[in-house]
Amino acid sequence: MLLAIEQGNTNSMFAVHDGTTWVAQWRSATEANRTADEYAVWLTQLFAMSGLSFEALDACIVSSVVPQSVFNLRNLSRRYLGVEPLVIGENVALGIPIRVDKPSEVGSDRIVNAIGAHAAHSGPLIVVDSGTATTIDVVAADGGFEGGAIAPGIHLSVEALHAAAAKLPRVALRRPGRVIGTDTVSAMQSGVFWGYVALIEGMIARIKAERGEPMTVVATGGIAALFYDATAAIDDFDPDVTIRGLLEIYRRNSSSRP
Repeated sequence: MLLAIEQGNTNSMFAVHDGTTWVAQWRSATEANRTADEYAVWLTQLFAMSGLSFEALDACIVSSVVPQSVFNLRNLSRRYLGVEPLVIGENVALGIPIRVDKPSEVGSDRIVNAIGAHAAHSGPLIVVDSGTATTIDVVAADGGFEGGAIAPGIHLSVEALHAAAAKLPRVALRRPGRVIGTDTVSAMQSGVFWGYVALIEGMIARIKAERGEPMTVVATGGIAALFYDATAAIDDFDPDVTIRGLLEIYRRNSSSRP
């Protein structure tokens, strides 16, 4: 079985694949200084609750945008799982061309998403991932990663608005029924939510115009479900893009599948 670890700036996902399907998935807040021992204690309890054990694992793959955490995640795999992990960005074959000026600077999360989206969706793609940052990336028909755009995530915008403006409160993220707010809270919620919808729509339109070809738009990430049915610019909401990409990369680098 395979343990796939995807670590973002805000949340981390741990998922187990048994060779046929994903049998368990867990999320935790990302803590850059969490040690391998702390990860092991936490995972041991979750494995037990799901009827799993470390002994059943024979592979591990890690994608992290938090460099200081990779050391501890590697030690977790070596010390407690007894396997050498595949770490995206460290001599791991991706199987796709990276057509940007500086491939080494592209975050592993964006590459994993490109591979996961291409594995399930045909044709040129635009992949919108809403997390700590909102990334809007282009995947060519052959699966090649061709760059994109990075904007602050919606939660960052909410917090920045509250922190920088003394009279503006912290508001819950929700979809307002109207664009025009009639009090401070509803006006902020409208600006944040519909402003992000407009950002996504505008960037998708500009990318399509620049590319000059039909493109399928796939949304993923924790916040994407909130936006999916608020705009016709997104063709499909696919929450499994990342773990599918991790599995695909693992299979491309292993002679035996999990």
